[in-house]
Amino acid sequence: MTVKIGCIVEGQGDVVAVPLLIRRIAAELYPELAINTPRAIRVHRNQVVQPGKLEQEIELAAQRIGGQGAIFIILDSDGDCPAELGPALLHRASQARSDLPIAVVIAKNEFEAWFLAAAESIRGQRGLRDNIHPPNNPEAIKDAKGWLRDRMEDSRTYRETRDQPALTALFDIEQARQADSFDKCYRDIVRLLEELQKASYPTNE
Repeated sequence: MTVKIGCIVEGQGDVVAVPLLIRRIAAELYPELAINTPRAIRVHRNQVVQPGKLEQEIELAAQRIGGQGAIFIILDSDGDCPAELGPALLHRASQARSDLPIAVVIAKNEFEAWFLAAAESIRGQRGLRDNIHPPNNPEAIKDAKGWLRDRMEDSRTYRETRDQPALTALFDIEQARQADSFDKCYRDIVRLLEELQKASYPTNE
């Protein structure tokens, strides 16, 4: 059974990395589901928080999945409190399309902070040195991309469009769940998949 998830993202690397993350989790928990993720909709964060803009993007995402499936929204916190911004955006999104399962995830500071939490699992990959260790509080680091860049060998540098999807395919998901915002991301993806699985394979009560 094929299910569709429309993604709304912020960064260039997110366009590929976020659908890849969803498919990784789905392959582990719901291998019977084939996940169709139309090309992610990229929005500027300072626009999506404006009245009406998020609602427009929600409607576009709903159109891309043919009005059937789920919508997953992920943004960086950029200094805002994820526990405040996330619920506010989710309320707006749910008001716009109450007929679809929707999740909103706010990565604390940056998506790449999740790689820092799972640093041991990406040692020696994508030019990273083979002796890196996760920082004590990965989500407190405001420039996670810079943290990764500073730990690359030779003349390598971190490139979001190239390295974010590659590291998304490699990092240890359980290690990353030590970061609170990634744990929420994981749980939200699982919730969406569970709802889609139930809709695809209804049980008789």
